[in-house]
Amino acid sequence: IPSAIGALEGVAMELDDCAFPLLQEIELADQAENAFDGANIALLVGSRPRSKGMERKDLLEANGKIFTGQGKALNAKAAEDLRVLVVGNPANTNCLIAMNNAPDIPNQRFSAMTRLDHNRAITQVAHKLEISKTEITKMTIWGNHSATQYPDLFNCKISDKSVAEVIDDQNWLENTFIPSVQQRGATIIEARGASSAASAANAAIDHVRDWIDATSENDWVSMAVCSDGSYGVEEGLISSFPVTCSNGDWEIVTDLEMDDFSK
Repeated sequence: IPSAIGALEGVAMELDDCAFPLLQEIELADQAENAFDGANIALLVGSRPRSKGMERKDLLEANGKIFTGQGKALNAKAAEDLRVLVVGNPANTNCLIAMNNAPDIPNQRFSAMTRLDHNRAITQVAHKLEISKTEITKMTIWGNHSATQYPDLFNCKISDKSVAEVIDDQNWLENTFIPSVQQRGATIIEARGASSAASAANAAIDHVRDWIDATSENDWVSMAVCSDGSYGVEEGLISSFPVTCSNGDWEIVTDLEMDDFSK
């Protein structure tokens, strides 16, 4: 938006000062169609935050307008190989709105970010077991990027063993682990007076890198993508699934078993 150009110029200065070897040029824009002209990767970070006294329907209405416009601009101006990551909350809903306003872009090119939740879940397990995060594979965040998400330790692995079985502590799983992952964002806001910034940026980098370069062998990641009906999720909804990536495409991991608690 035009009123934010000054702040955007400051961000551009900081990016310049990082001296990233692959950063050759920065172009600033205050109109979506200009910003997305020829874009190969679009990170949709800006969304209307929920303010005091604002009802959820008001928040959805405000963000609906933002992401309707961005979807139309992407449809009109972006490159044919476009990939879209929606970070701005409510990310799943905003992604759905943008996707549905870009009819010429395949649904598979849109995703919302649950990688931050994925990374948070891995960290909690590593702390609990006092092991390296690199020993933990096949973490999954199911559902929405919200307090209703489900971090799955039943299918998560350490040396081909289920993390849920290794930990063997249902009380910790239900009353410590799951709530801590679901509420981590709120906990950070309470602690620092602002929402997650550096960790969210790092998660966005992780998300796009794996999407473009491929996921590691014998592992998967969490991405909120357009459902094909897998696991009973209504087709066409944006929901987080375990996915593998290769050649710039993602594929939902199918036929995972669920224990009774996960169901």
